[in-house]
Amino acid sequence: MRFQTLYEARWIFAALAALAIASAFVFPWLLLLVLLLTVYVFWFFRDPARVSPADPNAVVAAADGTVADIVEIEEVEVMHALQKRVGIFLSVFDVHTNRAPVEGKIVYRKAHAGLCLDARHADCTTKNRAMTWAFQNQRGTFVVRQLTGMIARRIVGWSKVGDELKKGEHFGMIRFGSRTEVYLPLEAEVLVKVGDRVTGGTTVIARLR
Repeated sequence: MRFQTLYEARWIFAALAALAIASAFVFPWLLLLVLLLTVYVFWFFRDPARVSPADPNAVVAAADGTVADIVEIEEVEVMHALQKRVGIFLSVFDVHTNRAPVEGKIVYRKAHAGLCLDARHADCTTKNRAMTWAFQNQRGTFVVRQLTGMIARRIVGWSKVGDELKKGEHFGMIRFGSRTEVYLPLEAEVLVKVGDRVTGGTTVIARLR
C-alpha cells in the first residue's frame, strides 16, 4: 500500500471518523455501517505491487478493469491522427491507480472540464471531465486519457511534464468508478478483446510492430 494513494483518501477518512464519533453518541447502530464503509475505502485505495514485462514492444494496460471498446478513432488532442483506442472501464471494485503503458518521458499533460456521465455512457469519452497524458520514447508517442465517471469526480495527477517513467510506474489515479483510454498506432497488434479483464502495469494489451 503506497502512502501517496492512501493520502488521496485523507478527507474521506476524516469525514468517516467524525461520523463514527457522532454515531457512537447518537445512533450506535450506525457505527457498524460507518466501520464497514471505512474498511471499503481503505480497500478501494489499495495499491498492490506490480512487475511489468521488460519487452520494449509490449504495451501494458494503464489501469485495472474491463476492456469496454477497441476502436479506430481520430486522436485530436495530441497526435491529430487516426489511432487504435483501447478503452478500459474501472468499476468501484477495481484498483484505481493509473500506470504508464510504456516507458517514456511525459511530454504532455492537460486537464479538461466536463460532465460526469456514467463511464459506460457512449458520450463520456468526449463530454466527461478528463486529463490527457502523452508518453514519448524511441518507438513514438502514446496518449493516455483519464476520464471521470458518475461516481468518480476527481482525477489525480502525480507526475508532471518532463518526468521520465518506467513502464508500469504510477502517474496518477481516479477516485471511484471511471474510464482510462490508451491510444496506439494503427500498426500495433491489439492482444485483448472487449470484455477481457486487464491488470494495470502487467497485462499486455498490444504489441508494437
